[in-house]
Amino acid sequence: MPVLVITGTGTEIGKTVVTAAVAATALAGGRSVAVLKAAQTGVGPDEAGDAREVARLAGAVTVAEVARYPEPLAPGTAARRAGRAPVRPAEVAEAADKLATEHDLVLVEGAGGLLVRFDADGGTLADVAALLDAPVLLVTAAGLGTLNTTELTARELRSRGLDLPGVVIGSWPGAPDLAARCNLADLPEVSGAPLLGAVPAGAGGLPPAAFRSAAPGWLAPRLDGTWDAAAFGAREAP
Repeated sequence: MPVLVITGTGTEIGKTVVTAAVAATALAGGRSVAVLKAAQTGVGPDEAGDAREVARLAGAVTVAEVARYPEPLAPGTAARRAGRAPVRPAEVAEAADKLATEHDLVLVEGAGGLLVRFDADGGTLADVAALLDAPVLLVTAAGLGTLNTTELTARELRSRGLDLPGVVIGSWPGAPDLAARCNLADLPEVSGAPLLGAVPAGAGGLPPAAFRSAAPGWLAPRLDGTWDAAAFGAREAP
């Protein structure tokens, strides 16, 4: 898995923190890691974007962006409003391929959900994954409403012939409600893919050293961690 694409069922779903957890876990296993943000929106030229936040939490990763735009909008819209060239899927794939020649693992983080448009031609992160022939890790919410968006995204990935290795809950609440606890069984069913982790709510606010130490315990062995889906489900299920 030299390149792993990370998407979510929407915005503010926990993609960046999950990306940091995957990166930290890979680093702990002795792998070199690069993090590529396909399109960073909503930050100024000198502000830290998502890739730098991953580096802050995870440690010594190489960070890169293909483009950034100042307004917090879909990349295609943000590019148009800024009067700048849009991101093209081929550019993202080319950047990821180059990083993959120099690193053991390249994490490509999208913006928003899978089908958020990069350009006027309708290019998306799904097109990037197809060009790279890379698996797509899906980050999803824990609670009510997540089953629909998770199933829709999983269906879209499969309709395009893309590999969905699993689902990670981006923010598992400290006091989960009934819906969240039931979703532990329902998310694998609707997605057709295993749960590969659950990152605790607020994990991004941990000191970096504490984040790095804890990250492997949030992710399943498929992602080089130690998280046990069956044990977690037995403890949290209703």
